[in-house]
Amino acid sequence: MQNIKFYFVASCLILSTTIAAQTLSLDAVLNTIKTNNPQLKMYDADIQSMDALAKGARSWMAPQVETGFFMTPYNSKMWKANEMSPGMGNYMLGVTQMIPNTSKLNANENLMKAMSSVESENKNFTLNQLNALAKTYYYEWIIIKKKTKIAQDNLLLLDYMIKSMEIRYQYNMDKLPSYYKAKSQYATLQSMIVMLENDVSQRKYMLNTLMARDKKEDLEIDSNYEIKDFNLFETDLSSYINNRSDIKAIDKTKIINELKIKAQRAETKPEFGVKYDHMFAFGNQPQQFSLMGMITIPMSWSTKMNKANMESYRIKNESLEWQKQMIANEASGMIKGMNAEFLNLKKQYQITQDNIIPALKRNYDTAILAWQNNTGDLFVALDAWEALNMTQIEALDKLKSILTTQVEIEKQLETEKL
Repeated sequence: MQNIKFYFVASCLILSTTIAAQTLSLDAVLNTIKTNNPQLKMYDADIQSMDALAKGARSWMAPQVETGFFMTPYNSKMWKANEMSPGMGNYMLGVTQMIPNTSKLNANENLMKAMSSVESENKNFTLNQLNALAKTYYYEWIIIKKKTKIAQDNLLLLDYMIKSMEIRYQYNMDKLPSYYKAKSQYATLQSMIVMLENDVSQRKYMLNTLMARDKKEDLEIDSNYEIKDFNLFETDLSSYINNRSDIKAIDKTKIINELKIKAQRAETKPEFGVKYDHMFAFGNQPQQFSLMGMITIPMSWSTKMNKANMESYRIKNESLEWQKQMIANEASGMIKGMNAEFLNLKKQYQITQDNIIPALKRNYDTAILAWQNNTGDLFVALDAWEALNMTQIEALDKLKSILTTQVEIEKQLETEKL
């Protein structure tokens, strides 16, 4: 019975560990960010708030109710009828309703319905920035894992060499300097692994933060990545740039300013109203009423603010157009420059993988074989190993630069959309 309990507890622990260390692909990370990131939820709430506000765009002014004495003598004795007079004074109940101009209602409705469109593009822009951050952390983690694998393999290799030297030294087949150099390189690798483990923890925390998960929640990534083909020297980037969220936000802000101009223009148009009063007469006087129509007449002194606002929005749109051209110009130059760097890094990385590392690997194999056969010095083998190890690490740094540049190009082109 105790054995059954033990196996049950052990199985639960293994299952919980497996669940905790969930492996997430890059797409899964990006989808989780899109769904859970609080910054994006903030935009969703703002958009919903603006859309809710737009539902009241066609509301009228509240009716105005009036009540009180109308043309009533101060002497209350005169209110009542007598032989000399039918009575004087009235108690009035009145209501006034202004009827807004239809063009004003339409202009306000169109303006308020368009307000959330800018926030939608701002959300897209923020999502694009968050995706770029997540990709960068994810790819850096992949590179760290590759470096860790190289370091761990080299630890096993150095451990073998150190143990071999300890045996060979007993028979005067190796020298102490070589032994201590190998021990030093072994300790350096151990320190490097500790540093890499810390780097992994930082990337894990950052990815969990972007996904709005518990910062300490365990997480694993897969090692898949794709180096894309960017050759944008002859490509017209205008279609990409004009499709960027920040450019679209500017365009929609300009549209909103045009709608504000229309709303201000509608404010200068007349509005109508109806006023109805009923008089409850005192004494023997007949009941009376008053029914009047009203119209507001915009005059030059009453529309100055509206005209000033319209001119302000028109000038603001000119500023936004220059801002749009500035962003497009900077983005175009940045993309072209990063494209050149991307292609150059790919060539360097390919040369290192195809030529330099294989040559250094053969050099190391030759040196270690000569040492094992007592025809070569261990110092030469260690130097060959060090050159190979350093080149492999440098190649991974180039791969990291390639992926980082690729992420930046994708961010500038805004390939990830909602």
